[in-house]
Amino acid sequence: MRVGVLTGGGDCPGLNAVIRAVVRKGVQEYGWSVTGFRDGWRGVVDGDAVPLDVPAVRGILPRGGTVLGSSRTDPFAVPDGVRRLKENLAKQRSDALVVIGGRGTLGIAARLHTEHGVPCVGVPKTIDNDLPATDWTFGFDTAVGIATEAIDRLHTTADSHRRVLVVEVMGRHTGWIALHAGLAGGANVILVPEQRFDLDQVCAWVASRFEAAYAPILVVAEGARPSDGAPVPGSVGEWLAGEIARRTGQEARTTVLGHVQRGGSPSAFDRWLATRFGLHAVDAVRDRAYGTTVALRGTDVVRVPLAAATDRLKTVDPALYAEAGVFFG
Repeated sequence: MRVGVLTGGGDCPGLNAVIRAVVRKGVQEYGWSVTGFRDGWRGVVDGDAVPLDVPAVRGILPRGGTVLGSSRTDPFAVPDGVRRLKENLAKQRSDALVVIGGRGTLGIAARLHTEHGVPCVGVPKTIDNDLPATDWTFGFDTAVGIATEAIDRLHTTADSHRRVLVVEVMGRHTGWIALHAGLAGGANVILVPEQRFDLDQVCAWVASRFEAAYAPILVVAEGARPSDGAPVPGSVGEWLAGEIARRTGQEARTTVLGHVQRGGSPSAFDRWLATRFGLHAVDAVRDRAYGTTVALRGTDVVRVPLAAATDRLKTVDPALYAEAGVFFG
């Protein structure tokens, strides 16, 4: 059997662990040939491929990013993209594709399988942990760890200078990173996209913190917005710091963590999860369970329809967010 593998969308820690597991199990247990397509769907559309064997994946487990490269290419948006993709799969004699990606990449895989019969098995990844089919996505734990370390370090500066520090983390549509890192880092305010925030209340929490002789740390997801619906120019963290300073008279600064959250070496948990996903994806290919994606439910890796991984966002439960409220202010 010949199996292709690709990584699409934004990079995240753990991608190489999946690639390694697919190659090790596919080659060693089943005697398959594995081909890596470079830069996500672009590699399949353009026929840009590289053979993968056990020596080729040696040493990549702890490496961040992806040795195959990634892109946000959509074959459906490229002239003759689907036709070219199918022709290149035929040239490579690929019997199946292991597709590692988030909502966009897996959504394309679902369409290709349903509408064009392309045999795809998905592996869910995103640092945002916003895919509904799986309890956890690899990359998320690493991102939370990086953000938490940053918050830990910023506490000392905030207290030393009696200064408000706003930490902006990734999360355009969901606040999982903000919630987890904010709680783990002892933030005094956590703002997420799922819950519009009242700026007056935020400023009251800031004032309360100073009254207790401590300087506040605010963690805000990049997609968080005020309840009045006013547009936020540029970075929400920068805007929030400016508003707090103007309204409270306290000095405020912003740290935007940005892409540093999804770079670097994956955590032990993400290596474990990504490796298991890769192993189970190979088994799904063996069983010809095309049109499915692997997913974590509790401690079990299961298979669910690809459509279930892309039909909606997994958002922060209001009850979980309410739990954090005891620490605000």
